[in-house]
Amino acid sequence: MRVKKFLFVMSAAPHHGVHLQEKLDIILTTAAFEQKLALLFLDDGVHQLKKNQQPEKQGLKDTLCILNALEMYDINALYVELESLQERGLKPSDLNLPTDLVERIKINELMKTFDIIL
Repeated sequence: MRVKKFLFVMSAAPHHGVHLQEKLDIILTTAAFEQKLALLFLDDGVHQLKKNQQPEKQGLKDTLCILNALEMYDINALYVELESLQERGLKPSDLNLPTDLVERIKINELMKTFDIIL
């Protein structure tokens, strides 16, 4: 079986319905089948990586703990669109996980290196 390269685009704000939780379930399931995975955070999705989230105060599930566990599933390629960070007043030091910054103009080039984009 040929290993495919998957890129999951994370563009929704955290704790916005069940969208993020469902996507994380798909990501972990895909990783269990030993496929190569990467995540790209852009738009409001950059907030998913923000430090010091406290969703439990709003009665929501903490998805950041799942993101912190990605390394255990051999998911180490995390990309963040630089302009999305800047537009939201964030900097790389505001994020909970190490990421590779990608300029908006190079996103298309990055996407071309993957077999499947979700």
